[in-house]
Amino acid sequence: MVAALGTPTGLEPEIELKVRLVKQKMYNFNLICSNMSENELFKIPEEALKKIKTQEEFESYFQELYKQGVEALLKAEIGEHLGYPKHDPSGKNSGNSRNGSSRKTLKTNLGEVPLDVPRDRNATFDPIIVPKHQRMSQKIEHAIITMYSRGMSTRDIEATIKEIYGVEVSEGSVSNITSAVLEDIKEWQQRPLEPVYFVVWMDGIVVKVRQNGKVQGKTIYLMIGLKQTGLKEVLGMWISETESASFWLNVLTDIKARGVKDILIASTDNLTGIRQAIKTAFPNTITQLCVVHQIRNSTKYVVWKDRKQFISDLKNVYGAINIDMAYDALEEFAKKWGSKYAYAIKSWRDNWDELTAYFDYPMEIRRIIYTTNAIESLNSSIRKYTKTKTVFPDDQAALKSVYLAIANIEKKWTMPVRDWGSVINQLIIKFEDRCGVL
Repeated sequence: MVAALGTPTGLEPEIELKVRLVKQKMYNFNLICSNMSENELFKIPEEALKKIKTQEEFESYFQELYKQGVEALLKAEIGEHLGYPKHDPSGKNSGNSRNGSSRKTLKTNLGEVPLDVPRDRNATFDPIIVPKHQRMSQKIEHAIITMYSRGMSTRDIEATIKEIYGVEVSEGSVSNITSAVLEDIKEWQQRPLEPVYFVVWMDGIVVKVRQNGKVQGKTIYLMIGLKQTGLKEVLGMWISETESASFWLNVLTDIKARGVKDILIASTDNLTGIRQAIKTAFPNTITQLCVVHQIRNSTKYVVWKDRKQFISDLKNVYGAINIDMAYDALEEFAKKWGSKYAYAIKSWRDNWDELTAYFDYPMEIRRIIYTTNAIESLNSSIRKYTKTKTVFPDDQAALKSVYLAIANIEKKWTMPVRDWGSVINQLIIKFEDRCGVL
């Protein structure tokens, strides 16, 4: 964006002009506040406070104080906009002048506050403190978005705002306020990404969406990337009717367009064709199929009385010290269980190379890549935020809820993965110049 006033942004000229004007207005607004004396900004008359006897009088007083304070700022704003104080002779024949005021009721955390908003004759005055068409304070809007992101329904938000602030907001207003997040989603989804990710975890989460009068399941594709700092970030989200390898190729192509040049290791489930999609987009990427998914699939049809021993014997395969010992363990496993559960043995053999890629790395890296638990945990956390929304009215509502959940979850991702100092050094040795570490 803009580094300083007058600095080119590289954006389209019309957008750049708007950005510069907004920044200029914010600069001027801060200047207005800095020019007001401390008494003007903060002094509350002691005599007025002595007259307050009840909670209602206290709230009423602060409503009036809020009204006077905002109106004083509005008057200062229009004076700065016109370039001369009220009644100043220098404003004569200036081409623009004050033109009374208009009444607006602003919904705030203090209740509904009526305001007199000054106008100018040329109708060019667009205040910052109370923008045109805004009838709700930013504090309440932020509270609504926060409650929505925590999984509250629009009806519950409406009731909560009424109970806490004494302000009526309709379900439509709540929906309109949270829809402002769609612009944030668009910007987030198009943001530039890191050139190299050491590991990416890929998975999808299924949500129910109403479409053409029917409720159908749709998949929101998610991808987490492990950066050079050892921190994780969600690279994006994409919605489709079903999870498929062809759509994953579209996802991978999208992140390439946003600046990703290389992925060292991709950890994913065994969706048909996903390995080909990864190889097409990133030919040098190592694919590691999720061992936990494979174990679940292997035990799905094992009878209950065999399951405990079956899993114990299977652990000798994926828990082996190296790949040679793992292969020997698989042979022993096949001799014992092959006649009864041949499909499980066949699945391990058909996917052996991708299931055992983690054996090429030290234990610290194995823990990170052998399973998609990182993204499974993300999916589980998202469901905690969206569990009250059993059916979304449309795709945008689903994306809006998932995005706000991700934003809350990512706030907790402040620490690098376990043993990151050791992990990054081992990755640099293994992948050498592909790591992009200076």
